[in-house]
Amino acid sequence: MKKIYFLTAAVLLISCAATYTETQSGLKYKILEKGVGPKAKVGDEILLYETTSYRNGTVLYSNYNSTSPVKVLIGGNQATHAVDEGLRGMRVGEVRELIASSHLVKRKSYPPNVSPDSTLVIKIKLDKILSK
Repeated sequence: MKKIYFLTAAVLLISCAATYTETQSGLKYKILEKGVGPKAKVGDEILLYETTSYRNGTVLYSNYNSTSPVKVLIGGNQATHAVDEGLRGMRVGEVRELIASSHLVKRKSYPPNVSPDSTLVIKIKLDKILSK
């Protein structure tokens, strides 16, 4: 007698949700690709690739397919709180997916395509840690 197993969408959602780590701030992240070398920390200047989108997949910003990564000083108020926190502990080549609620992605001003009260999905890749 063969046993047949059925997975429901609810079970799949629960198992996917379990792959995220949640920080004290409420940022959720999961590692999509592991990196190598030392971990990035506050005070490090790094180069990164980023794609920011709504949860429905609508892309708001991306430099992922560009040859120009963005330079950011971790802890230097140069990125949203979500990206700044998400970069900490990453290694070169590591890719993370962040789920950031609106309080972690607040900006001084918003482009016309970004709603200030949205939860955003941010994919970041640490390209390089620059020497000090």
